[in-house]
Amino acid sequence: MAFGRKAGKKKEPLNEAGLYDYAVKALGRQMRTEAELRRLMTARAEMGEQGEAAVRAVVGRLKEHGYLNDKDFAETYARLRQQNEKLGERRVRNDLQQKGVRAEVIEEAVGARYGETNEEALAREHLERKRIKKPTNQRETARVVRRLAAAGFKTATIYGILRRWDVPEEELAGLENLEAERGEE
Repeated sequence: MAFGRKAGKKKEPLNEAGLYDYAVKALGRQMRTEAELRRLMTARAEMGEQGEAAVRAVVGRLKEHGYLNDKDFAETYARLRQQNEKLGERRVRNDLQQKGVRAEVIEEAVGARYGETNEEALAREHLERKRIKKPTNQRETARVVRRLAAAGFKTATIYGILRRWDVPEEELAGLENLEAERGEE
């Protein structure tokens, strides 16, 4: 049973003033990229050219007032993911691409944030944060590899950590196909 909303009731399309209020409230709840906000507003705007013009006008006003800035979003997103979640560079790049941030903005923000970062130290911090211990068998080793790969760390970094943990070479050899599947160096 859904609370607060009636099933099947279509909301009235919003005009430019309504879209602006809607956008400011959406940005107040959560930081968003321009692409994400456009998608939200398009769903609530009038159909056709009039609705598209209203969305463009609102985006322009939000940028003018400093409420919407993909560069600031990307810098903040990269900083928080690195400092708080201990995620690798690849994961942050992919997440920003999915959020609709332009490639040159991603390159600048992620390059500045991860340029001087020791990836192995960050990966170790990620393992510690997630309370992942040294693997004792091949299954646990594969789990560690998957977790670090999903967190955005390079295969070379992952294998470096496993070798420092003295994981037997035969267990590592069983995981060699990961590199080929992911298409890495």
